[in-house]
Amino acid sequence: MSAGQLQQQIAPGSRVTLHFRLALPDGTEAVSTFGEQPATVIIGDGDLTEGLEMAIYGMRAGDRQTLTLNRQQAFGDRDEARIQMVPRHRFPADMTLSKGLVIAFESDTGEEIAGTINDDTDEQGILVDFNHPLAGQDVVFTVEILAVSSV
Repeated sequence: MSAGQLQQQIAPGSRVTLHFRLALPDGTEAVSTFGEQPATVIIGDGDLTEGLEMAIYGMRAGDRQTLTLNRQQAFGDRDEARIQMVPRHRFPADMTLSKGLVIAFESDTGEEIAGTINDDTDEQGILVDFNHPLAGQDVVFTVEILAVSSV
């Protein structure tokens, strides 16, 4: 790591390599890259929510912090309109659909979005929750910055 990387602060447009952990306040871990391959994101590209980006602005390679983000800062409030009935024929016939199963769907714009199967399923339709799984919850965000560079 060069001295230049140590001095560069995270700002809009920075390429950042980092380890992160998202957990609930009770310690339940949702996701973590610690002990695995680090993530590389470009600030402002939509890879992270605005709240997660704001939490790391100004940090430099070598910095580490843990902070609690309220639900608005993390993934927002749950939106009941994002729970939708999806026709059964949109799923493979041999797919076992169970509550909590997360499936990738393609939006009308071609973007991949995750949906979680709700417990109300029948032969005609499947209730799918398109809210982020952490929506509506405070999140403990631990981050370690490994490298910062300009795009």
